Amino acid sequence: MATTRGRPSSFDRDAVLDKAIRLFWRRGYEGTSVRDLSEELGIGAPSIYNAFGDKRTFFAEVLRVYDEKYGGFIDAALAEERTAKEAATRVFAEAPTRYSRRGLPTGCLIISGDAGTADVTVATRLRRIREAKVAAFADKIRADLSSGELPADTDAQALARYTMSTLSGIAQAARDGVRRTELEHAARIALGAWP
Repeated sequence: MATTRGRPSSFDRDAVLDKAIRLFWRRGYEGTSVRDLSEELGIGAPSIYNAFGDKRTFFAEVLRVYDEKYGGFIDAALAEERTAKEAATRVFAEAPTRYSRRGLPTGCLIISGDAGTADVTVATRLRRIREAKVAAFADKIRADLSSGELPADTDAQALARYTMSTLSGIAQAARDGVRRTELEHAARIALGAWP
């Protein structure tokens, strides 16, 4: 197969993206250099730039694909479950397994990917993703308040923030090597705080 000078040789874009996801997931944005990516992906830095852009642009694509492939369980629960509490029940049941799957890095790239970075663009992008998930939970809770599913004095924003903060804590605990059974117990306790 002929290749064009300066262009990446033929490679499976999805497979390369998955390898990049896992590398960023393990090391975070700041801890992953273009050289690290080149070695992990088996393609030269110029080919990375040609195919994916600079590191920041590549990371943005990695985040999008990661959220669809590995982190979409929160969005799926919010979309598919009838009530916010049912969505929270599902998310808390799935999170310990999601954040500690064999063969994958532990924790969550969306939660820890910007740790230690001074790159304002990257930090802002991840913060916006996290805030969007809080807002989506709060919207579902407000809908349940309107329909009478939850007590009228429920603070939708605070309950959504509590839920996502607890999930972040579970993800970090998984990254720290906490056993899955302990994560599951923490998730059950967290769900018990829901009205």
